[in-house]
Amino acid sequence: MTAPDADELALLREDLAYHQARVLLLVTAVSAEPGHARKLDGLTKLAKLDFLLRYPALASVVLDPLDPRDPRLQLDDEDHREPTAVEAPMTRYKYGPWDDRYYMIIGALVGRGLLKYARGRQGSVALAPTAAGRKTAAEMAGTTQWSEIAGRSQAIAQASTGLTGNALKELIYQRLADLMDRPHRQVIR
Repeated sequence: MTAPDADELALLREDLAYHQARVLLLVTAVSAEPGHARKLDGLTKLAKLDFLLRYPALASVVLDPLDPRDPRLQLDDEDHREPTAVEAPMTRYKYGPWDDRYYMIIGALVGRGLLKYARGRQGSVALAPTAAGRKTAAEMAGTTQWSEIAGRSQAIAQASTGLTGNALKELIYQRLADLMDRPHRQVIR
């Protein structure tokens, strides 16, 4: 196996930075919504909410309170025709959509002081933004590059109030059965 060259390393850093920024915006939006106890409770919930964030045309199918015409989703006709044609697809895993980078992403955000671990329900790990994380997320949300993801994060956070990670997983399996009926480790497209 050969070592990656400088261009490959730069692309990997850029990819991880994108995922870190998206997760920071999502955790911050969830923690700001009443009903989420100022945190995102559990990796299952993170993965399922991130799935809805990455596949926004499917979010209103899973989350009843979310109107598919909600302007924060910024969906167009193409998004509705091709709901799985997304920039950062996820893979089908044992408990639904997953991304193997979550551990690296979360570790990097905690290590940079933007997220912190909190006590979750039933012994799970929860994530909460730090003051620096909230400030960074607010600054990002004010930019053209990240305002769309920030708006989607807020819409999904509001519509998922009161749902556990397991409840989200069940809704995804029920309402997107055809999409979830695939072998493990297959990309969801």
